[in-house]
Amino acid sequence: MDLDLAQVRAFSVAAEELHFGRAAARLAISQQALSKRVARLEAALGARLLDRDARGVALTAAGRRFLEPARRLLVHGDHAVAAVACARRPLRIDVWGHLYAPMRTVAQAVEGVPGLEVEPEPGRDLPSVAAALLRGESDAGFGRVHPLPDGRDTGLAHRLVRLEPVDALLSTDHPLAGRDVLRPADLRDSVLRYPAAVDRLDFLTRFADQFGIAGRTGSANLGLEHFVERVRTDPACFSLLPADCPLPEPPAAPGRPGVRTVPLADPTPLYAWSLVWRDGDGSGGEQRHPQLDPLLRAFGEEARRSRWLEYDPARDWLPGPDQEALEA
Repeated sequence: MDLDLAQVRAFSVAAEELHFGRAAARLAISQQALSKRVARLEAALGARLLDRDARGVALTAAGRRFLEPARRLLVHGDHAVAAVACARRPLRIDVWGHLYAPMRTVAQAVEGVPGLEVEPEPGRDLPSVAAALLRGESDAGFGRVHPLPDGRDTGLAHRLVRLEPVDALLSTDHPLAGRDVLRPADLRDSVLRYPAAVDRLDFLTRFADQFGIAGRTGSANLGLEHFVERVRTDPACFSLLPADCPLPEPPAAPGRPGVRTVPLADPTPLYAWSLVWRDGDGSGGEQRHPQLDPLLRAFGEEARRSRWLEYDPARDWLPGPDQEALEA
């Protein structure tokens, strides 16, 4: 027999609410329309699913057996509709790590790729992007991926697509600002300034732990220009920026210090950019945008052209999870 999904949905919502008035309100229909849909479904199945009396609504034995398969049927129906809708809209990609200008990498990978349409959206951080992906509110994410506590990234897959050298960002009044190149160990007596709360920047924490930098301080994330100004006025501190990240130069004035970036070597720290998406191939019912695979191919081809994934452990430094992602 063919089931009417509107009738199945009416039953499912009524079974969840156990109250026809609340169920009708959720579905934005009248109670009379709800009752008719449930009655038609029961007639088609030849079984009573709900008992209704003055005290309320209760599931019958047949209703309890039908409820879970009915819910799965509705999920698959929603996915079928979404599969068509996905094909008509650009791929939504949440981008985070905005102080490090992630859109330069996204643009370089996807611009000019025939038929590939992406719609970048600002993401606050990895936890919020992961939650949006798992809820189906976006199709992919781009930024630095690291393990999340409490398994909040379970159900996601990711691929490392770019390793970018980072430079030290210093006030021109910093004692090391005149160097042409610095070793990470040279910065041990300086304070590492975070461009946001300390607990939100996994890469900087791993860098400080690795190279023995004890002094650390957080900042309010008010944008790159504000952050650069904080570094400019504090010659005791430093921070890290990807080497290709555009740097807003503070206005020059006589006697006023500026900022500069100094390359790091022996070893060179590498910042890992990754794509992240819901795991699976779509066969399990999850909504997978048809342009996700072209997006992955576009990043892979640009990584080969631009040699984005070059890594020499004798010369470079990567945090452990990034090394594992590179080798996977």
